[in-house]
Amino acid sequence: MRFYNSSKNLHHHPPTLLLILYALFLTSSIPFASSEIKDTYIFDDSRPIIMFEQFGFTEGGQVAISIKDVSWKSRSRKAELNPSSMGFFLARDSSFSAIFMNDSLQSKDESFCVLSSRYVKLLFNFNDLSMNTSAYNGSASIDEADEYSLVFGNCQPEFEVSMYVHTEMYNLQDGAKNFLPIGQTFLPKIFLSMFLIYTCFFGIWSFVCFKQRPTVDMIHLIMGALLFVKALKMICASEDKMYVSKTGTPHGWDVAFYIFGFFKGIMLFTVIILIGTGWSFLKPYLQEREKNVLMIVIPLQVLENIAYVVISETGPATKDWWAWNQIFLLIDVICCCAVFFPIVWSIRNLKEASKSDGKAARNLQKLTLFKNFYICLVMYLYFTRVVVSSMEGMLDYRYEGFTYVLSEGASLAFYVFIFYNFQPTERNPYLVIDEEEELAAEQTLQDDDSFEL
Repeated sequence: MRFYNSSKNLHHHPPTLLLILYALFLTSSIPFASSEIKDTYIFDDSRPIIMFEQFGFTEGGQVAISIKDVSWKSRSRKAELNPSSMGFFLARDSSFSAIFMNDSLQSKDESFCVLSSRYVKLLFNFNDLSMNTSAYNGSASIDEADEYSLVFGNCQPEFEVSMYVHTEMYNLQDGAKNFLPIGQTFLPKIFLSMFLIYTCFFGIWSFVCFKQRPTVDMIHLIMGALLFVKALKMICASEDKMYVSKTGTPHGWDVAFYIFGFFKGIMLFTVIILIGTGWSFLKPYLQEREKNVLMIVIPLQVLENIAYVVISETGPATKDWWAWNQIFLLIDVICCCAVFFPIVWSIRNLKEASKSDGKAARNLQKLTLFKNFYICLVMYLYFTRVVVSSMEGMLDYRYEGFTYVLSEGASLAFYVFIFYNFQPTERNPYLVIDEEEELAAEQTLQDDDSFEL
């Protein structure tokens, strides 16, 4: 590797750099994987801005970074590298807009470089690399508490850079390192509490199913398995966060978390679809179109979980990280939309049956239940996918962990709703509905257009 000290102006591309900076500012609210000890490989990368980590620091927090095997190549034979044009820096979320609005636009020099901005904390540039080993090892202390992003800046994007990067970010609490951002330090206890709640939930459900053995259907057993897997996912999440906070690595608990998260995702959407079709407790079979929905959603859930693992394990420094984010969001939207079709079909079938089978009162009861299930599902998906995601961008970094609390609280409320309303109950074949109730139900079905979806 060879350094070139050139007095010429750097061959920058300000418009491209500014667009990337602005996009980075707009997407800074996207939650990255929990910061810990990370190893990242950059290979032939010419991006002007590469985001590595985002971490909420307390005063006195530390960031350690080491790079080695640094090399670069140019797409232009005449290009000369100025090593001061490449380096790592820390920036607050608000700094990206300041760089875009103030430094870059007000700068009269077309060769403006983000590394020279007064809004960033420069850690080092390639001038500091060891001449013999092409490596650097250093650390920095955080003087002012805030959420910072670790970024690599390349002000000569005609050069493609390759390097191995090792990063550590942590806060000091009572002299001990804590590798969780300040806003997530309480998550191990939250997830442990959710594990205990779901364990008790599973015990109660098992007791109800045992007590109502004659009326237990296959769907109730699948619902019980969902609770069991959800509890295992929560204990794995708790252990994962606990080990990350103490050591910076999850010690394999992340693998268990992904496995149980994979089964939980598939089982949750399967339960929603099966309940929506009325399978097992309303009818003993699935129609062809309902089978098709399952055959679409289950493979999509497999792909969604693969995307989630890639997003969590690689981080935004990887070239295709943003693409995997889009894949994850697209699949989640498709799955959320697909689960509504069986519910709509069931409501329409019950509505039509009420006109011909002479059981208006019973059908009205079922229709009301399915309509409430439809409304609850809409609220659950909207809250966990839209509201919580919006709050992640608005909450102060010190309270970012509360979005996990909100999401898990909404999930628990949804579980309680469906498990309570679709629990095994004793069927009474001798229940008699008088004529007045039947007539009233028929009139309600005729007048109430809220069942038309």
